[in-house]
Amino acid sequence: MDLSALTAISPVDGRYRRQVDSLAPYFSEFGLIHYRVRIEIEYFIALCEWPIPQLSGVEPSQFPSLRGLYENFSEADALRIKEIEKTTNHDVKAVEYFIKEKLKGSPVEPYLEFVHFGLTSQDINNTAIPLLLDEALTTEITPLYQQVYVRLQQLAEQWKDIPMLAKTHGQPASPTRLGKELMVFVERIEKQLFLLSELPSAAKFGGATGNFNAHFVAYPTEDWKTFGNKFVESLGLVRSQFTTQIEHYDMLAATFDAFKRLNTILIDLDRDIWTYVSMNYFKQRLKEGEVGSSAMPHKVNPIDFENSEGNLGIANAIFEHLSSKLPISRLQRDLTDSTVLRSLGVPFGHSVIALKSLLKGLDKLELNRAAIDADLEDNWAVVAEGIQTILRREGYPQPYEALKALTRTNQKITSDTIQTFIDELNVSDSVKKELKAITPFSYTGI
Repeated sequence: MDLSALTAISPVDGRYRRQVDSLAPYFSEFGLIHYRVRIEIEYFIALCEWPIPQLSGVEPSQFPSLRGLYENFSEADALRIKEIEKTTNHDVKAVEYFIKEKLKGSPVEPYLEFVHFGLTSQDINNTAIPLLLDEALTTEITPLYQQVYVRLQQLAEQWKDIPMLAKTHGQPASPTRLGKELMVFVERIEKQLFLLSELPSAAKFGGATGNFNAHFVAYPTEDWKTFGNKFVESLGLVRSQFTTQIEHYDMLAATFDAFKRLNTILIDLDRDIWTYVSMNYFKQRLKEGEVGSSAMPHKVNPIDFENSEGNLGIANAIFEHLSSKLPISRLQRDLTDSTVLRSLGVPFGHSVIALKSLLKGLDKLELNRAAIDADLEDNWAVVAEGIQTILRREGYPQPYEALKALTRTNQKITSDTIQTFIDELNVSDSVKKELKAITPFSYTGI
C-alpha cells in the first residue's frame, strides 16, 4: 500500500493528520533534516565570525546565501539528503555531504572542510532537536494550552454566580459555585505553564565526547568553551557545560514531565465535565447531521471530552517513557536516545489532538440551570454543616450530634424539615432568623 492518511499505521498521521499537520515542519523526518542543515550552516558562519584564521577569506556578504540553504530548504533537498544517506548509512554525515555538494562552485568552496569541523553527529542533533522543539512549543503547542486556559477563565467568569451542589466521594457536599470549580483548573494550568516557561532549552555542543578534543588539538589557543556557549546561546538555547557524547537530557525530561502534569490536569477536567454532562448539568449544542449512536437516535455523547482524555493518556504514556529513559545512557553514550527521540512528535501530536477536542467540547457546552437547581433543592441536608457551625458559635450543646441525628435518617430532608428543626431549637429569634437564611443556593462560601 502507498502511504496516505488512509493507510498510515499511526492515527496521528492517519485519521487525525489534518489536526496536527502544522507540527510536520518540526517533528517529521523532513523537519529534523531541515534543522540539522540550519545548525551546520550557522556553525560554519560562527567559525567564520569567531574567526578561525583559515576562514578569514569568507566575506560576511556570503552569509545570506549560506543561510539560504536552510531558509529555502525544500522537500527535494531533503530527498537528496536521504539519497546520499543510502551510501553513507549515516544521517548527519549525509547532511554534511549535501551542504558541500550545494556549495561547490560558490565563493566558499575552498573552505568546505570547515563544514562539520571537529563535530560529532550529536553536536548537530542535540542542538537541532531542542531548537525545533523550542520553536514548535512557542509557535504551535503552548498557545493551545493557553487557549484552554483563557477559555476556562471566560467560562469561570460567565458562571461565577451559579450555585452548584458539590460532590465529595460522589456524595452531596457543601455547595459551591460552578465558576469557582473551573477556576480550580485555571489556577492549576497557570502554575504549570509558568513552571514550563522557566525551564531552559538545553543543548550539548562539545565534540565527540564533550571535551572539544578535535577543536583543541587543531587550535589549542582558542577559547572553545566560550565559542560553544556563544554559538548555542545565539540559537536561543543554553549549553550544558559538562556532557558525554550526548546531552544528558535532564531539562528535556523536565519539559516532558511539565507537559505530563499539564495533561494530567486536563484529564481531570475532561472527567469532571464528562460527569457534569452525565448529570445533565450541561447540555451540548447539536451539530446538524451528527450521530451519537448507530442504534440509539436520541444520544448526544460527550465525545470531545472522551477523545481528549484518551489522547492525553497516550501522550502521557509516551512522555513518561521519554522522561525516564532519555537521562540514562551507558557510559559516554549508547544509541537508545536517538531511537526514542524519533518519536518526539508523537506525544505532542496526541496532545494537540486532545487540546483541539477539549476546546471544541467546551464551546459546545450549554448550562442546564434547571438540573443544577433541582439537585440543590433535592439536597437540603447539605446546610447542616452551616447550621451546626453557627450553633457551635452560640455555645449550643452538641450541635453536630443534633444535626447528625436529623440528617442521617431515612426521612427526606427538605426545606420544611430544616425550618421545623430550627423552630424547635432553644436559641434566640435572631439566631433562628440567621439559620433560616441558609439554603443550598446561598450556602456557597466566598
